Amino acid sequence: MDCLRELEGKHAHDPLFEKIMNKPSRVFVPGPVIVGAGPSGLAVAACLKEKGVLSMVLERSSCIASLWQLKTYDRLRLHLPKQFCELPLMGFPSEFPTYPTKQQFLHYLESYAQKFEIGPRFNETVSHAEYDKVNGFWRVKTVGKKLEETEYVCRWLVVATGENAEAVVPEIDGMGEFGGDIKHTSYYKSGEEFTGKKVLVVGCGNSGMEVCLDLCDHSAKPSLVVRDTVHVLPREMLGQSTFGLSMWLLKWLPVRLVDRFLLIVSRLMLGDTARFGLERPELGPLELKNLSGKTPVLDVGTLAKIKSGDIKICPEIKKLKRHTVEFIEGKTENFDAIILATGYKSNVPSWLKEGDMFSEKDGFPRRPFPNGWKGECGLYAVGFTKRGILGASVDAIRIAEDIERCRNEEAAPCDRSVLMKSPPPPPPSFSCLEFDL
Repeated sequence: MDCLRELEGKHAHDPLFEKIMNKPSRVFVPGPVIVGAGPSGLAVAACLKEKGVLSMVLERSSCIASLWQLKTYDRLRLHLPKQFCELPLMGFPSEFPTYPTKQQFLHYLESYAQKFEIGPRFNETVSHAEYDKVNGFWRVKTVGKKLEETEYVCRWLVVATGENAEAVVPEIDGMGEFGGDIKHTSYYKSGEEFTGKKVLVVGCGNSGMEVCLDLCDHSAKPSLVVRDTVHVLPREMLGQSTFGLSMWLLKWLPVRLVDRFLLIVSRLMLGDTARFGLERPELGPLELKNLSGKTPVLDVGTLAKIKSGDIKICPEIKKLKRHTVEFIEGKTENFDAIILATGYKSNVPSWLKEGDMFSEKDGFPRRPFPNGWKGECGLYAVGFTKRGILGASVDAIRIAEDIERCRNEEAAPCDRSVLMKSPPPPPPSFSCLEFDL
């Protein structure tokens, strides 16, 4: 016992020992490393598991689907019917409604991870990932909750951090002077805290529109800043989901004809949205989605509140003053709070050090869907299609098939003459080997 205390005392004052102990641990992963435990990362892990390929999932948060669990408002539902939001190999429970709630979708994801025995390493933020050309492996460095560092070494790297990794918070002149609450929708849960208050929502996408509706339901007084043109479509038309009807029509008709049909029916059902300050883009909703990724708004009741005057449309903000907003046309109005429904962005360029597959400008694969899922040297991307969970599922299946093919090719028997000249390789390991350097 005294010897152990003496040794401990020596180590406490030994700078070499301290340096060795503070070195990051290294983990050799025989299968792919997947960065991100959202729906996209879970889909790839499940598809790989179904093919007998083990993977390791790294997640910076403390749970799967952290965007859904931690950064979405309470009333959120899937905007598309559940059959278009299923992950590969497992459908939604039959008793779920057509548009599952946030909690139902999270239950589905938890069941999915449990079924395929996906156990991510939580609270590990990837700080750096780079391909080691000398050894032919990816080196993925992470920082844990207690600032401990780990390096994962793997043959394949799957980027599954997706399109919505970081909130986009615009710089508005005078934000520091406003004095009221200014928050991104990632921190908005319910309109209950804004009852009786005047709230300005910036951004007229699906989230901005639905937050305005939620504020109305909680007796707040919302206004909506519309800075650009926007397509508003009914969520359902002719007794079917607008998305499902569009997908069916695209089997037979070109995009422009389908767009024309959607706009005619929308005009009949919703009226002329331009009359209420919602100008439509020149391109049709599907053509615009294909070219820019901009999603049309599927109306769930917000437009009726705009028509009735419960939600006021405002132009772009010029600057902020003390509880006051000045708009670009010169008018000013007092508000108690501002909610930024300004979307999200990819964070890939901040940690992945490669310049070929991903654009440093927006963090998306340079090649658009359906060709952006595969890069060089065992690098893959999932969840960057701008086509939601359906697009991610398509890419997840492709990635799993490609990794299985690569693994089988690398494991194929070598030529006998080669085997005679070199010693046999060590047997493959099917579990991660971890040790301290």
